[in-house]
Amino acid sequence: MEHQDQMVAAIRDSTAEVFATMLGLEVTPQESYVEVNQVGPSGGVVALIGLAGAWIGTGALHCNAECACLIASAMMQQTYEVIGDEVLDAISELTNMIIGNVKTSLEDALGVLGLSIPTVIYGRNFMTRSVQKADWIVAPFRCNGFTIQIKMCVARVDEPQPVRHGFSQSLLLNG
Repeated sequence: MEHQDQMVAAIRDSTAEVFATMLGLEVTPQESYVEVNQVGPSGGVVALIGLAGAWIGTGALHCNAECACLIASAMMQQTYEVIGDEVLDAISELTNMIIGNVKTSLEDALGVLGLSIPTVIYGRNFMTRSVQKADWIVAPFRCNGFTIQIKMCVARVDEPQPVRHGFSQSLLLNG
């Protein structure tokens, strides 16, 4: 996959920095790999963020419920033992910081990219799948006995849409 080594390095740097700075936790990178669209059921917490520009795709954070509670507890400096709004919000924000930093690191190679707001899914026996035909780059980490996976699935587009920040002019005039 094009830019795979650069993506893995950006994911590792961003994840280590965000975990150390925002959570006071150390993560240990594991061997990265490429995953073709996973079709089997999974569970836990998944946060997804869309990327758009000359390249489009998705960035994701995957972990189990206990790990999500650990992350939220470290971020909010409170103890969380069950998944609730605060835990999901913490995972959403953590994913936004990690994928946002990765996006910034990759823009020299991939061009200007925009990010969507995070979507967080929690439960058991669910599946996530991208209709895009690109493979996922998976960078797993270990933290306090848990596995956290940061995944990226991006592909070059033939006709990139311009990345716009804020409201479009037509929305301002007609809204």
